[in-house]
Parts: sequence; C-alpha cells; structure tokens
Amino acid sequence: MLKPLGDRVLVEIIEEAEQKTAEGLYVPDSAKEKSQRGKVVAVGSGKLLDSGERVALEVNVGDTVYFAKYGGTEVSVEGKDYSLLSERDILAIVE
Repeated sequence: MLKPLGDRVLVEIIEEAEQKTAEGLYVPDSAKEKSQRGKVVAVGSGKLLDSGERVALEVNVGDTVYFAKYGGTEVSVEGKDYSLLSERDILAIVE
C-alpha cells in the first residue's frame, strides 16, 4: 500500500451508481464525469511548519470526503483507483 507524506491523503475513489437523466436515459461510462467522493485509506504525518512543528490533519482514515474535481494525482494499485491529494484539496467530510 502507499503511505502519503506530509499533508497528503490517499483516498479510494467511490464510483457513483448508474447515472440516469431526468428523462430516464442512462449515461454510459464513457460520458460520466470522474467521481469527487472517496474514502480516506491513509494519511500523512501532517504539515510541517517553519517552526518545526507538525500540524495534524483534519481528516482520518475511514472518513468519506468530497474533493476538488481536478485536485490530486490519480493512481491505481492492485486494480483499485485512488487519488493522492493535498489536504487543501479536500472540500468536506461526510458526516
């Protein structure tokens, strides 16, 4: 598995269920937008300040989050899709 460094977070992308238009037409996989929702599977040690202190991340392993559409780097490990993001690219935690 991957271990993020610093203030980075590894998020497993949660694929959205079948998408259907208001008229009842199904959207093919090739036309779907990439999901912006995922589950945190690993977090880094936190942001290092100039003073040498580390600031803990606000997200924890197991949190479901929404992240910026074009944020992070997409990676695939053992057939699963992940996004490696900076904490600032995470927009919200689903409660």
